[in-house]
Amino acid sequence: MDLDAARGKISEVDRRLVELLNERARLSLSVGAAKREVLKEQGATGEPEVYVPAQEKRVFEKVRGLNQGPLSGESVCAIYREIMSASISLQSDVSVGYLGPPGTFSHQAAMKRFGDSLAYVPYPKIEDVIAAAAKEEITYGLVPIENSTFGAVVQTLDAFVDQPRVRIRAEVYLPVTQSLLSRYQLSAIRKVYSHPQAFGQSRQWLDQNLPNASRIEVSSTAKAAELAAAETYTAAVSSEVCAAMYHLDVVAKDITSTKDNTTRFFVLGQSSDLPTGDDKSLLMFTVDHRLPGALCSALDVFAKYKINQTAINSRPSRQRQWHYMFFVEIIGHELDDNVARALEDIKSYCLDLVVLGSYPRQSY
Repeated sequence: MDLDAARGKISEVDRRLVELLNERARLSLSVGAAKREVLKEQGATGEPEVYVPAQEKRVFEKVRGLNQGPLSGESVCAIYREIMSASISLQSDVSVGYLGPPGTFSHQAAMKRFGDSLAYVPYPKIEDVIAAAAKEEITYGLVPIENSTFGAVVQTLDAFVDQPRVRIRAEVYLPVTQSLLSRYQLSAIRKVYSHPQAFGQSRQWLDQNLPNASRIEVSSTAKAAELAAAETYTAAVSSEVCAAMYHLDVVAKDITSTKDNTTRFFVLGQSSDLPTGDDKSLLMFTVDHRLPGALCSALDVFAKYKINQTAINSRPSRQRQWHYMFFVEIIGHELDDNVARALEDIKSYCLDLVVLGSYPRQSY
């Protein structure tokens, strides 16, 4: 096929694609109208959920299965991410809160999950994102929960204690590569800004290459880049995305201690999705610390019902000294029969029990 003929066929394909995309958009609007009708019949108020993680997962699995190349499965899913983002924006005015300023890994994770067609709202602190989601100032919030190198994000766990009504709808994994950004050469740098998690992920490199530079913790890696751009003899541990946004040079690439460094995030809203058959749930509870083995007894309930635990963390409850709130992530949905029975049994050992949410298990 010659060049003109190939371009002519591409133009015809583009025409058909635009027609099909708009046909899909009209069907998406019909879905939104049908959801509102169901809510009306149920006597419920408010807007229906426009972001349904289980349905999204099914769509991505389907298009991957339909794909015969030459586009990769990842490329096809990236295209569909934007198609679905545009469809969501047609159904409702959706806002997504994240730890700002623009360019943070939270911002990148939000874009990865929701695409480019929604409104994004930066907040200065993680607890501000969670509070905004709980008060419905935003449709959804996205916050980091743990890093594969540096562990749990304690600011998020502490905020859950203060805002137990917020619900987890989904999880998102984002590969994280930290770089050293500055307007100066390495030998001239006297001060480094970054988020505590980023410092933890790059501690080895900083110890070896900038042992005498002071390290100052700030609210986010993007805030660090913003400060490094404004101050002399200063650098930031941040992403290469921020280098372009804040006009900084990449002094050193990939300074993380481990090469498979990944951060997991939660999407927060007012409700969790229905069971998919492959879910996780996050529980928050306290136990009576005066009773010997109270925590062990509580955890034994999961073994009784053959429920696997994937993570356990503790944070001071701030109710009184040496009293802790435990966070346990399990395999299963709170509406699954064995999980529901376990949650009923575990109340015998817990002073407080909150299911922070159930969400589809996501691949990395």
